[in-house]
Amino acid sequence: MITEQIKQSYTEEQLQAAQFAKALSHPVRIAILELLNNESCCLHGDMAEVLPVAKSTLSQHLNELKKVGLIQGNIHPPQVKYCINRKNFMLAKLLFNNILK
Repeated sequence: MITEQIKQSYTEEQLQAAQFAKALSHPVRIAILELLNNESCCLHGDMAEVLPVAKSTLSQHLNELKKVGLIQGNIHPPQVKYCINRKNFMLAKLLFNNILK
């Protein structure tokens, strides 16, 4: 399959950096990461009060960041607490530093 051949042409680092870049391609997601990077953790409801988006839209952006592993969420009904996934956050920084030397 052509898609598989294309994927084999790139390194794991390039593919991972592209996934992180895609997840960071919206200003709300950048704002979420900045907010979470300055806090140990944050509740979904608290972020909804700070960021200028609807709760449902915020949830979609959080899911995109969570899908690539930049954040992690702990569900404690009725609340969801989100934190930076430090390991992957540092990996993203390293990958981008290598690309943007």
